Amino acid sequence: MQVTQILNQIDSGDIALPEFQRGYVWNRDQVRGLFTSLYRGYPVGGFMTWNTAADTAAARGGVSTDGTIKLLLDGQQRATSLYGVIRGQAPKFFEGNAQAFTGLYFNVVDQAFEFYAPGKMKNDPAWIDVSALMGSGVGSQIPTMQALAAGDNALFATYLDRVNAVNEIQRRDMHIEEVSGADKTIDVVVDIFNRVNSGGTKLSKGDLALAKVCASWPEARQEFNDARTEWRNAGFNFKLDWLLRVVNAIVTGKAPFSSLAGVPVADVQNGLKLARKYVSAWLNVIGGRLGLDHDRVLFSKFALVILARHMHLNGGQLPDAATQGRLLAWFAHTGMWGRYAGSTETFLSQDLDAVNNGGVDALIDVIRQSRGDLTVRESDFAGSTMGSRFYPTLYMLTRTQAARDFGTGVPLSASLLGHLASLDVHHIFPKAQLYKAGYHRSDVNAVANFCFLTKQTNISISATPPATYMPKVEASQPGALASQWIPNDLALWEVDRFHDFLAARRRTLAAAANQFLSSLESGATPQPDLISAAPAELPAVEQDEAVSEVDELVAWLLDEGFSAPERDVEVADEVTGEYLCTAEAFWPAGLQEGIGRPVVLELDERDVVDQLAARGIEAFTTVVALRGYVERLRAGAIE
Repeated sequence: MQVTQILNQIDSGDIALPEFQRGYVWNRDQVRGLFTSLYRGYPVGGFMTWNTAADTAAARGGVSTDGTIKLLLDGQQRATSLYGVIRGQAPKFFEGNAQAFTGLYFNVVDQAFEFYAPGKMKNDPAWIDVSALMGSGVGSQIPTMQALAAGDNALFATYLDRVNAVNEIQRRDMHIEEVSGADKTIDVVVDIFNRVNSGGTKLSKGDLALAKVCASWPEARQEFNDARTEWRNAGFNFKLDWLLRVVNAIVTGKAPFSSLAGVPVADVQNGLKLARKYVSAWLNVIGGRLGLDHDRVLFSKFALVILARHMHLNGGQLPDAATQGRLLAWFAHTGMWGRYAGSTETFLSQDLDAVNNGGVDALIDVIRQSRGDLTVRESDFAGSTMGSRFYPTLYMLTRTQAARDFGTGVPLSASLLGHLASLDVHHIFPKAQLYKAGYHRSDVNAVANFCFLTKQTNISISATPPATYMPKVEASQPGALASQWIPNDLALWEVDRFHDFLAARRRTLAAAANQFLSSLESGATPQPDLISAAPAELPAVEQDEAVSEVDELVAWLLDEGFSAPERDVEVADEVTGEYLCTAEAFWPAGLQEGIGRPVVLELDERDVVDQLAARGIEAFTTVVALRGYVERLRAGAIE
C-alpha cells in the first residue's frame, strides 16, 4: 500500500492507534533518518495492524468508522512521522512532541534533510520545505530550481529530479501485515505487540487495564491526563498508572489492576471524579500540616492511594484533625522507610486490606510490624543529595517546627516558606571550604549539612566558614541556630570537625523527627498557623555544580527530543524490591519512552554499576559518559 493511501486511511479513521500504545517518542534525528532512507530507496520496515470490529475497538482519539478498523501494532512512529511531515500537521491520534517532525527541509544541492535553521537556510533557495512541497507539488518548485540552476539546463533537470524524488516518497509502497481473527483478544494482541516491540518497553498491567477501560470509554485517557495536568500545574507529577491505581483502590478496594475487569464504566468514571477530589484534598492537608508542598518532597506518592481509599470509606470526607494527624504520621513513615520503593502492588494490597478492615490503627500496626521499630535514628539522616529519603523529612521539620532564617529571624513556617520564591537550600559548611579541605561530594551534600534560608541570607553568607558567620547569627538572631538544629558546641563549627558536626546534627534532627511524628500519631491538634489552604509554590533552590551539570544535560536531551527523567529518585529491583541506588536522573522506560533499556545517572554510588547492568539497566556515573552514550546512540553506533 502506498504511503499516501495509508495517510488517507488515517484521515478516514480506517487506520487508528490502539489505546494501549504509548505516545509519539521519536526525535528529529530519527525523522530525518526515515526521510533520508526513503529518499535513497533504502528499506525502512513495514506496518502491522490489528483488524478488529470498530464498535468494540479502543482507539486513541475515538473511532469514526463502521465495520472493521485497523489498529497499528507496529510502525506508529514511522506512520506519525510520515503523516506529520507530509500533511504538515499531527494525526488526530497524536500524543507527544510535534516539534520532532515540524520544519523538515531538503537541500537540492547536497541532498540532505535537516530541520529549519534560519541562520543557515533563510534566503537560500537550495533549501525547500518538505511539507510545503508535499502539499503544492513539484510544479511549485520549478521557478526556484530554474533560478538556482542559473541557466544551466542540465543542472536544472538534476535539481528537479531530486525534488521529484522527495515528492515521490508519498507514493512509496509499504508492506502491511495484518493480525485478525476471533481468537485475537486484546490480551493476545498485547502479547503480540510486546513481542514485535521487544526492543522497547513492554506494556504494563496498567496499560492493558486502561486499554480495556477505553474500549467502553474512549475519552478515558484524556480525562485521566486532564487530572494529571491539574496536579502538575500545582507542582505534583503523577503517572497514568499511579492515577489508575487510585481509581482502582476507590472503586474496588484492591491493588491489582485485574480487579477492574468487569467493573461498569460508570463506576470507573465516578472513581476518577472522586480520585481528583480525594487526592487534591489530601495534597492540601499534606501541604498544610506537613509543609510538603511540591513534588520533590512528597515522600510517598503511592501512600496517597491508601489515603484516598480511607477518605472514600469515610463517606468521601476528610477525617477529623486527630485522625488526620495519625494518617500523616503513617504517610511520613511510608516515605522514610521506602515502603513502596519496590514490590509496590504487594505492599499496596497489604495496606488496602488493613485500611479496609481496621482503618488507621491497622495501617500503623502493619508498618510497625514490617519495620519492627518506627524510631528515627541519627544514622537515618546519613544520606546525601536531595534524593535522600530524609531530605523531605528535613524540609518537613523546617516547615513545621518554627525553624528561623539566619538573617531575618523570620520563622520559615508552613504558611510562609513555600511562598518565598527566593528560598535557597543552604550548605551550612560551604561547599568551597569543604572541597578545599578534601571532603568527598557525598559529605559535602549530606542532608545534615543542609538547611533552608531566604535567598538574601544565603547570598550574604556565601562561602564564609561557619566558625565566622555562626557567632554573628547567634548575636543578631538569638536562637535561630538552635531552631535549625545546629549544635551549640563552637568547636564543631570548625571545618576539621565537620564529621563530628554532622554526627551531632543528625542526633538533634532524629530527636526532632521522633518528637514531631509522635505528636502526630498521638492525635495532637495542629497549630493554627501551620494550616495552609492549598499547596504552596515550588521554591527556587540553589544548586551545586553537579546538579547544574545534570540540569544542563536534561535540557540538552529534551531539546534533542529525548524524554524527561525522574530526578533524585530511588531505583529498586522490579521483582524483589531491593534498593539499588538513589539516582540523580532515571529514565525507567528508556531515554526515549518505550525505546531501549532503562537508563540511570548515579554520580555517587559508582559500585552499583554492575548490579544495575545485571538487571538490564544502562548505568552511568558521569554526565560526560552519558552524553557520549547519547551521541553514539544518535550516530547509530548503538542499537
